[in-house]
Amino acid sequence: MATLEVTQLTKLFGSLLAVDRLNFSLRTGEVLGMIGPNGAGKTTVFNIIAGVDRPTSGQVRFEGTLVSGMKPHRICRLGVAKTSQTAEPFLGLSVIENVLVAALHGGRLRMRQARDRAEEILLFLGLERYRHQRAAVLSVAQRRRLDLARTLATGARVILLDENMAGLNPHEIDETLDLLRKIRETGKSMIVVEHLMRAVMGISDRVIVLDHGTKIAEGTPKEVVDNEQVIRAYLGTKTTGF
Repeated sequence: MATLEVTQLTKLFGSLLAVDRLNFSLRTGEVLGMIGPNGAGKTTVFNIIAGVDRPTSGQVRFEGTLVSGMKPHRICRLGVAKTSQTAEPFLGLSVIENVLVAALHGGRLRMRQARDRAEEILLFLGLERYRHQRAAVLSVAQRRRLDLARTLATGARVILLDENMAGLNPHEIDETLDLLRKIRETGKSMIVVEHLMRAVMGISDRVIVLDHGTKIAEGTPKEVVDNEQVIRAYLGTKTTGF
């Protein structure tokens, strides 16, 4: 069953065609990878799904509800949330305060419930020891994890991860992949945008490939890395091990 459906999605910035009649769906509990060269339209797609940008044409439906064109806070409260390419927590707030703000923003929670949810998420993601530290003193990896914690705290059922592993070392990437697998086990659906092929191929059930705003391939990780058009447009060489 599709929890998110993107149909004929098109986005123009002036005369620049950023996304061209894109179609794809995300199934409940699925991890969908989205890859492509810089400028392929991946972040634009995320911004449209999350309500940051409006599509020029086409539509996005979440659990059957038309969400394209809605304000971001409404889409978030329905159950779709995204991380940012650059983690931007409230630097003057503590870790738990950052997560608490997100839990309250998600709606329908009293303060005690929101605090309980924040504590549970910090424990789940291994951030409980930093709960009272200001976000400003966290490392890049810790800020990335805090960004993920805030997204989970909204209660989102669909999570959009926009290069959440950028800037991490191999050990931190492995830890993040383990966390994403744990999150998937809770029934969440995810779309993962990454340039780190080992990461996106290691976690994804399916992968779609964008080039100049157009979907040029879709399939399992192995099918995608063996696709000659994908190799020419993005990979450069055939990738093995998937």
